Amino acid sequence: MPKWGYSIIEEMLNPEKTAKASGRELKVSHKAAREVCKAVKGMSLSQSKEFLREVMAKKKPVPYTRYTKKLGHKGGMPGRFVGRYPIKASEHILHVIEAAEANAENKGLDVDRLRIFHAAAYQGIKLKRYTPRAHGRASPKYNTTTHVEIVLEEKASQGEQ
Repeated sequence: MPKWGYSIIEEMLNPEKTAKASGRELKVSHKAAREVCKAVKGMSLSQSKEFLREVMAKKKPVPYTRYTKKLGHKGGMPGRFVGRYPIKASEHILHVIEAAEANAENKGLDVDRLRIFHAAAYQGIKLKRYTPRAHGRASPKYNTTTHVEIVLEEKASQGEQ
């Protein structure tokens, strides 16, 4: 079994109130996955799932903050103007969020009070292949995979604080 950790510091997490899930070596653009993770971080669980479903239906764009060269403008985003509809990345991240939700249910956490505490996406391994070219030559073809991490946290109710 490979050993890998999460990019978040473990001391920041309360094991009784958090649930984690990760998707490793997903064949998704790491740039699009980064922007989707940034968009859903801090949202409640139901709100983030609804947002990702709307992105997949091309009803709501994901605001892009870093990789914005030659990107088209989209309407319906407060404060931001450039965005896209990263359908494949949204689908994979929604799958990881649902896995984290299942982990939270297994721990006995209240699903209605969960919010996304940590969402991160970064590059995984590079799949190295070769494309045949003319005159018996070959050119390398690299496909970068993506690691996605989601940590859910149970919010305190109004009476508990």
